[in-house]
Amino acid sequence: MGETVHTVTTLPTERRSGCPFDPPPELIDARRRGPISRYTHPGGKPGWLITGYDLVRSVLADPRFSSRKDLLNVVDFELPAAPPGEFLLMDEPQHGRYRKPLVGKFTARRMRLLTERIERITADCLDAMERSGPSADLVTAFAKPIPTIIICELLGVPYGDRDRFQEQIDAFMNGETGDEDLMAAYTATQDYLAQLVAAKRANPTDDVLSELTDSDLTDEELQGISLILLAAGFDTTANMLALGAFALLRNPEQLAALRADPTLTDQAVEELLRYLSVAKSFMRTALEDVVVGGQTIEAGTTVVLSYNTANRDFERFGDPHLLDLRRESGGHLAFGHGIHLCLGAQLARVEMRVAFSALLQRFPTLRLAVPAEDVAVRPESADIHGVKSLPVTWDV
Repeated sequence: MGETVHTVTTLPTERRSGCPFDPPPELIDARRRGPISRYTHPGGKPGWLITGYDLVRSVLADPRFSSRKDLLNVVDFELPAAPPGEFLLMDEPQHGRYRKPLVGKFTARRMRLLTERIERITADCLDAMERSGPSADLVTAFAKPIPTIIICELLGVPYGDRDRFQEQIDAFMNGETGDEDLMAAYTATQDYLAQLVAAKRANPTDDVLSELTDSDLTDEELQGISLILLAAGFDTTANMLALGAFALLRNPEQLAALRADPTLTDQAVEELLRYLSVAKSFMRTALEDVVVGGQTIEAGTTVVLSYNTANRDFERFGDPHLLDLRRESGGHLAFGHGIHLCLGAQLARVEMRVAFSALLQRFPTLRLAVPAEDVAVRPESADIHGVKSLPVTWDV
């Protein structure tokens, strides 16, 4: 008689009180019981939840699992295909058609060349924060403006449009916007991007979007690509900066170690990426029957891949729930794996290295201005985990 497989009835809707950095306890328990669990999607469709590091990584690299939006078997009705250009929800060859022209624009070398500009943007944000101090909301003063300015400059979004653009992106990524307002924000963003693509075609400037107008991509495809780059380039990094600062302030020994030894910065960024896993989960659909972790996942079944439990897997990382900036074991899945590995991973790394270093150097007495339990975190319904605000103060 086979071993009983653990069943998860619903995905958790909140994290344990006082533990904003840890995955919800139900997910941690699921991983403890085994790397794969049965799961029923909210629409009643049977599926699987994969919480183990090795299994998540293997599914992400397996072409027998699809990223296509229209194949997601999670509700009682057919989902539409992803709009042109939105390559995160596509398989080959469509995915490669959109990703290939972008790869050379986000190389580690090209991102390193951006370092000086990122340092200037960061310094400007910290200057403004210092002038208005000795207190600030680190989300609005630091975490949001840095990646917003950088991704807008890369795509050639005019300076005067950035605040409005940030608000629209935030509205459909924060997990709290009502359906009507969500659709309004999405439509407004799409309308704006259509105008931006037309402007770049008519008058190309020195930016990634203008370079792409030289390809065979249509306006609609360029619009979809821009939406993916803007949403990913802004929301994930902004939440990593805010939540990462919160995690450091909540771990004073680790913070002191980083202040004392700036050469730890690269390791610290990788450990924060693993520890926080702000992009919590993704889904894949089996194109044929596939055996995963001893279980047969039938063709047409959609699996949930839990990145945050994979990055806290006790079989992969020693003391996985401990933030350890000197941790040597890399290989986290914060940026995914396989053909959908995050295109902007190197850009995000450079932004975090520069921003965290500058913040700690500029404000050596930085601390929370409210009790840690009063810091409001994003709801689990948000695709990206983070904090809504982070009140801080410092000595002058």
